[in-house]
Amino acid sequence: MIAAAYPEIRAVHVTCVGASYALFVLRGVWMMRSPGLLGRLWVRVVPHAVDTLLLASAITLALLSHQYPFRDAWLTAKLIGLLVYVGLGSIALKRGKTRAGRIAAWMAAQGVFAYIVLVAVTRRPLGF
Repeated sequence: MIAAAYPEIRAVHVTCVGASYALFVLRGVWMMRSPGLLGRLWVRVVPHAVDTLLLASAITLALLSHQYPFRDAWLTAKLIGLLVYVGLGSIALKRGKTRAGRIAAWMAAQGVFAYIVLVAVTRRPLGF
């Protein structure tokens, strides 16, 4: 039964969180130092594959635990944080008009990421 696999699915989710963040940091460093590296095929594919698995595991965990955004405040906070993180990440790695703007968005995204993790660990919308 899939409910029995909750610990394994959570482990996949946490692993994907770490991998997604590491790839975001790496791409941010490359954006600042070696933008040409961002065009590599694996750099355009692997982060999306990791993020897809991350999202799938998040949805599965929500369904298995019967905790949902807009019903459970901490998950609502995580979802809103995720949307902000994705928006800032998009500005940082693709849509930013200036290098300074991209760097600012990249740094802000890391703060939002820390907030999301804090909310996940404490299960409190404010993170404490």
